[in-house]
Amino acid sequence: MIRATAIACLVAVLAMALYLPSAYPPEQFFAQLRNEHAAAAQLWDRQAASHMLDVALGLQDSARRVAPSPNVAASAPGGPLDTAVAHEMSSVSARLFGNAYFRSVEALFLLAMFRLGMMGHALPWLLPFVMAAFADGHVSRLLKAREFRQHDPEVFALALAAAIAVVCATAVALLAPIEMPIVTWAVAPLVVVLLSSRALASFHLRA
Repeated sequence: MIRATAIACLVAVLAMALYLPSAYPPEQFFAQLRNEHAAAAQLWDRQAASHMLDVALGLQDSARRVAPSPNVAASAPGGPLDTAVAHEMSSVSARLFGNAYFRSVEALFLLAMFRLGMMGHALPWLLPFVMAAFADGHVSRLLKAREFRQHDPEVFALALAAAIAVVCATAVALLAPIEMPIVTWAVAPLVVVLLSSRALASFHLRA
């Protein structure tokens, strides 16, 4: 069940990542980014919101440097034939990467990185809960082993599959250019941690 859930979630995330840029123009992603930037500035402060946006822009620039460049050098060394081929390749790359779909892909990536920045900004405040949840799961697992109580593989599989499904739903929500409460990016990691803690508590351990 865990493997099937992971495969289905991965396929769903990939399908949404490919579908959303064709369904929404880049202006939709940028408008949503502006709205969420204003909401983040209101919830925390303008400096924190600007820092999240700077991080998102930096990650987008890094991705552009790693990705194949759409601009092929027009002045290739060699004769006229090499120059003509370079010009043609540059024109083809510009048409390929300069269309509306790829602009929407870049806007989608920027929106997702900004939302991840909001999640990362909230994580330090959630760290005590994360540590307490995993400590509770670990102690429960040890007690079951010491008391020779049977660990429940069904609960383990169900909790871990649910955690994977929540991660998948969060990944899809990161990509979707729709209105999302900012508290979503703080609640989603908490739900994953809680489910993972229950899976840890039910994982088999020999005394």
